[in-house]
Amino acid sequence: MNGTPLRLVLDPEGDDLEAALACEAEVFLHTFGNTAEDFEREYGPYADATGFMTVLDESGEAVATSRFIVPGPAGLKTLNDVARAPWFTDGARSARAAGIDPERTWDVATIAVRRAPEVTTLASAALYHGIVTAARANGMESVVMIMDARARRLLSASGLHPNVLPGTGEGEYLGSDRSIPLWANLNRLFDQQRRTEPDAYRLIYQGVGLDGITLPVDWVRRPGAVAAASTRRASR
Repeated sequence: MNGTPLRLVLDPEGDDLEAALACEAEVFLHTFGNTAEDFEREYGPYADATGFMTVLDESGEAVATSRFIVPGPAGLKTLNDVARAPWFTDGARSARAAGIDPERTWDVATIAVRRAPEVTTLASAALYHGIVTAARANGMESVVMIMDARARRLLSASGLHPNVLPGTGEGEYLGSDRSIPLWANLNRLFDQQRRTEPDAYRLIYQGVGLDGITLPVDWVRRPGAVAAASTRRASR
């Protein structure tokens, strides 16, 4: 970390939200060629059910950001998007087959981590810790996501192995040549990690070793704390 203090913010606002969006925009434009127009089209319908968490450095720049979608009238993007190419799968039916309750599920829509050798690994761990801690604190039991194959390999290296959503497989999605719809029951996901990768479990699930990162005191989201400007300045 080179002595650089970091802070993890749930439901960022103002400059913190702008920094989170800038991080997301930079990473996804560089990695997948996604533009602000792409983000408006893809995520605009979910704006009222969108939240963020971000890891900020001492200067206020975001080094890692995640966008998540909570249950709402528009549904969960992952379950909606598997109905289109290349999967053409009924998302509601797939969720039933997996035993997913969409009303107790968060959609991890994006994870963006800047390449900063001195903080990248720790920032990634903090972001994953934040996702599971906040999801559980808000009564969620599962997550869904459509993840690029490279990111999935990095997740697997830490002992986290989400399941393939029934009826789907690898395919092209939003600029990624190899993406796959995934789901996980949080209790089972981390129980497996505890048994196979105990050090990673302590870091990601328990937060042991996240020294130098200021974590939220309260993980329960504020009523109405959604990012109405979730597509502003974004370019996945």
